[in-house]
Amino acid sequence: MGNKNRASNKAAKNNGGTEYGHRDKYSGRKTILSVVYIFTGLFVLMMGYFVYFLQAKSKDVINSTYNLRHDVLAKRVTRGMILSADGEILAKTVTDDEGNETRRYPYDDMYAHVVGRVTRGRTGIESTENINLLTSYENSPEAIYNDLIGVKNPGNNVITTLNHKLTKAAYDALGNKTGAVVVIEPATGKILAMVSKPSYDPNKIDENWDRLSEDKDNESPLINRATQGLYPPGSTFKVLTALAYMRENSDYKDFAYNCKGKIEHDGMVIHCSNNKAHGKVDLKKAFAKSCNTAFSSIGKELSMDAFRELCESFYFNQTLPSRIGANSSKFELKTGSSGIKEAMQTAIGQGKTLITPLHNAMIAAAVANNGIMMKPYVVDRIESAGGRVLKGYIPEEAGKVMTSSEADFLKSLMRSVVTDGTASRLKGLKVKVAGKTGTAQQEGKASHAWFIGFAPVNDPQIAISVIVENVGSGSDYAVPIAEKVFKAYFD
Repeated sequence: MGNKNRASNKAAKNNGGTEYGHRDKYSGRKTILSVVYIFTGLFVLMMGYFVYFLQAKSKDVINSTYNLRHDVLAKRVTRGMILSADGEILAKTVTDDEGNETRRYPYDDMYAHVVGRVTRGRTGIESTENINLLTSYENSPEAIYNDLIGVKNPGNNVITTLNHKLTKAAYDALGNKTGAVVVIEPATGKILAMVSKPSYDPNKIDENWDRLSEDKDNESPLINRATQGLYPPGSTFKVLTALAYMRENSDYKDFAYNCKGKIEHDGMVIHCSNNKAHGKVDLKKAFAKSCNTAFSSIGKELSMDAFRELCESFYFNQTLPSRIGANSSKFELKTGSSGIKEAMQTAIGQGKTLITPLHNAMIAAAVANNGIMMKPYVVDRIESAGGRVLKGYIPEEAGKVMTSSEADFLKSLMRSVVTDGTASRLKGLKVKVAGKTGTAQQEGKASHAWFIGFAPVNDPQIAISVIVENVGSGSDYAVPIAEKVFKAYFD
């Protein structure tokens, strides 16, 4: 009996030991799995940040002025050239007999804003493509030998989308006036020309820096008005007002209004240009004649929320989908905080709405491109000094902002501006042009003159945006500039 009890106790102890062993093993496995899960989670987070860094942040870090790699590369590589699409040298580095390097801009102030500079802060393409310009992909025996003996190799060249002939036409047409011209290829988003005035000569930036930075004349020559200037769009905004009306009224082709030259609401009076009464107008005639009273009347009836939603689908109040930096355009009409007066003003491009010339060109290009807005870009490809293509950029859609049928009707409205309206000066050109003029009123100053448009109507190859500050009507000042650009391209 005693032996049985001892055996029973021993068995119990053994069972207990087995139980404890299983528990220890389970606890150990649980600890190991927890560690594995933690490290797996950390790895996933690290890879996620790595992908985010490559996609969103790497370009900023690479091009940062604090990146010491630039200084290292600058000691080993001679900065590459920037060229136009048609082969003109827009920026190059000249080395004297003593090895001193000077950055030269053959066209002085013509490309100052878009090409940029490297002295007194990098700007424009000189900034965004800095790392490419300071990298050499020459693999010849001579390049290897140069590395060994400490002689600089030539950097890569940046080939832009800019058309020199078109840029010169825009530059000359703008003359001594303050403003900007942007020309885009609608189907691709390529920026063919971008001019801003007043400008400055980047070759003389050091000697003129004090005058330029102090800006005593308040001309802001360092600002690229094409991408940074924010202006009331004036009647060019009627393109979007017309689209908003079309979407809210299926019978928009039956629109009818009797223009008496002015319209009044709660003490506010809006006039048509020169108080001219246009009489009975449909939507096409109201658009062609830029009838303020008709479009103000439309503004009273539009849903503010729907109008805002439409404009934000065209990238108001957000970062512009562009490969070249630009300020965000503003649209502030909103239910609850805006009244009928503001809605009427907004519908004709006054009120609180602001837009950049680049953005206005994108809107014209979207109409031309059957409702598809493309992302504007100014760099076409990167080549080695020997001409080998290292990287190319392809067109990219920003989005379909309107249907093809909507775009077709807007094309017909914009064509009527040339055939029967405020841009009739363009009717004599060899190609059929469509567009919209704008006269953005300024309190106490002359109006800003606008024109946006494209040509040819049936197969658009270029879209244009012109702004001339404080001069008068778009018909008198912006249209003649657009005319010269169209002639330069199609002649």
